[in-house]
Amino acid sequence: MFNSGFRPAINAGLSVSRVGGAAQIKAIKKIAAPIRVELAQYRELASFAQFGSELDADTKEKLAQGERLKEILKQPQYKPMPVEYQVIIIFAATGKFLLDVPVEKIADFEKELFTFIDTKYPEIPKQIKDSKQLDDDTQKALTEAIREFKEQFR
Repeated sequence: MFNSGFRPAINAGLSVSRVGGAAQIKAIKKIAAPIRVELAQYRELASFAQFGSELDADTKEKLAQGERLKEILKQPQYKPMPVEYQVIIIFAATGKFLLDVPVEKIADFEKELFTFIDTKYPEIPKQIKDSKQLDDDTQKALTEAIREFKEQFR
């Protein structure tokens, strides 16, 4: 994974921590749960799909979702992302808001989304940072913010 440019080289199927979820804030635990399963499905389907067989719509969507999850997990060296922005981009990915964003545009989408939210909806990252949770009201506001941003990103 590292040699193919996926850095940090996280393998959700093999990665285990003694600390585990105890080190995560509640917001991350809540939204990141499906990532492990989706990445495992992606790896399995990707190895099968390389043989060029005809793929159904569900399989294509799972492959597309896996590609996008891999992209959001990439992190530049020496540039840690604040946890509130991790929550925002993981929410966008697990909510399948990125499926129509080309993989090569995910990094730009992420950066511009954070700028948009900081400018127009600064209460969202502040609420996540302060409460360390993602309540229903914040989820609704975040969903609306992402949808609004997507209209101008296209």
